[in-house]
Amino acid sequence: MATAAPAKDRSVLVSLGVGAVLAALLFALVPVDAMLWVKALHVVAVISWMVGMFYLPRLFVYHTEAGVGSPQAETFKVMERRLMRAIVNPAMVVTWVSGLWLAIEVYHFQGGWLHAKLTLVVLMSGLHGYFSAARKKLERDEMTKTSRHWRLMNEVPTLLLIAIVILVIVKPF
Repeated sequence: MATAAPAKDRSVLVSLGVGAVLAALLFALVPVDAMLWVKALHVVAVISWMVGMFYLPRLFVYHTEAGVGSPQAETFKVMERRLMRAIVNPAMVVTWVSGLWLAIEVYHFQGGWLHAKLTLVVLMSGLHGYFSAARKKLERDEMTKTSRHWRLMNEVPTLLLIAIVILVIVKPF
């Protein structure tokens, strides 16, 4: 288990590095008339991120109910780690990079709806960080939250996503 920690740290650095390269390429090479392609990339990344944000707290419910040291708990540790490393972290990075490109190049950071959306995306990112920290605690067998807590937390990404979609589609202000 001691060798798993450096791999996790590298996966975060790899995600951030790929995000930096993607940002450099987008801002340096992609013209504004490619906006629909960037928007498509953004939507795919958002969907991928949200899938993970919906599934991870559900895994935490099952993990918490399985109990420390059980074979099921060990399986959930692997599932949670792989979900974060392969889907949730990279999807969040691509979401942010493509979203910032759209905000800067297309919308010029104008519009109350955009400011509100970005505020909610920052909250979603904070929730992502909370889930990431919780995953690490569960991996160390530190069960600090109940399955009821994780059932409630499972609803938070949904509420944030609904508000974000309404802001993007309706642009109420």
